[in-house]
Amino acid sequence: MQGLTDFILNNHDKILYVIAGLSFVIELTIIGLSGPLIFFGLGCAITGVLVSVGAVTTWEIEFLLVGVFSVLSALVLWKPLKKFQGSNSIVQDTSSDMIGQVVPVSKEVTHNGGNIRHSGIDWSARLQDGSEVSSLAEGTRVEICAVDGNVIIVKVRNSDA
Repeated sequence: MQGLTDFILNNHDKILYVIAGLSFVIELTIIGLSGPLIFFGLGCAITGVLVSVGAVTTWEIEFLLVGVFSVLSALVLWKPLKKFQGSNSIVQDTSSDMIGQVVPVSKEVTHNGGNIRHSGIDWSARLQDGSEVSSLAEGTRVEICAVDGNVIIVKVRNSDA
């Protein structure tokens, strides 16, 4: 046990590299590049390099620099990483397998209610918010765009618009 303690006390740079590596592995495999550990890992890696070249010699300064470099890397890399993740793109709603299907209106559908027919069953439905029409007549083919509890949200099909 004394050998491990001596190693830790005498090799701060290697410990910082191990912590940085573990942070990167956990970030990329479990968390999924959402941010916090990648910045902490970068702070540890940069501080480890400074310890290796002899620019930093006390553990107090090491802790301070890990924090400073973590914050700086977060400030510099936050927006590029978010852009890389595609956060500006439209996310496809996959909460129900009904979304995207085209079905007929079985009772006039308005913003307040109506019915559609899907899989032989009449379902409560209403028009999507911001729809360019105020009602859809019986027999009109509509596209399911969302499910809100037991109410199906529909819109005019793109080919009919």
